[in-house]
Amino acid sequence: MKKDIHSEAVEKLFTAVMSLKNMEECYLFFEDICTVNELLSLSQRFDVGSRLLEKQTYQEISEATGASTATISRVNRLLNDNKNGIEMAAARVSRRK
Repeated sequence: MKKDIHSEAVEKLFTAVMSLKNMEECYLFFEDICTVNELLSLSQRFDVGSRLLEKQTYQEISEATGASTATISRVNRLLNDNKNGIEMAAARVSRRK
């Protein structure tokens, strides 16, 4: 059974993230709150999701990111859950390039 993430603690975390003003503040915050491996894992999943949205193949994504096919498949399932969070963020990041 999937856990509901809607809680006061999660809302406080998201509010803190939204209060960050620049990249340096993001680095400071996330280096304090995440282990290096957790942060690298999150960034890899976002990269995988962005590449899936660009219609790259699993092999291309695996070669570019080092992600396993299991990770790529998991992110692909998340993209197909119609929550659209990765898609929304990836589109915004793409527009800023």
